[in-house]
Amino acid sequence: MDNEIKTWLFDILQSINEIDSFYENKPRIFEEYTTDIKTKRAIERDLEIIGEAANRILKKDKDFKFSNVEKIIGTRNRIIHGYDKISDDLIWSIVINHLPRLKEEITGLLNK
Repeated sequence: MDNEIKTWLFDILQSINEIDSFYENKPRIFEEYTTDIKTKRAIERDLEIIGEAANRILKKDKDFKFSNVEKIIGTRNRIIHGYDKISDDLIWSIVINHLPRLKEEITGLLNK
């Protein structure tokens, strides 16, 4: 695997791990998330990094695919350009439903 692609995959994994660290030793409760502006902004930033890394991977190798890569990039664009239209529900759904699967997939790609 190309070294740049490997670096970007690692960046994705690192951002997911950082989001996970926000909830180490405490439950993931949506209502707490909605009132914790620092955590919200940190998660949004990590999602931006994930989306940018995915975008760079596809620019380097358009045939390199992983699950929901277009949606990941779209979410990054939406956070950056449509920041006023980002809902807590959307971000929370990504954190709870999509990042665990993405983490497994990226880990698998890095371990090849």
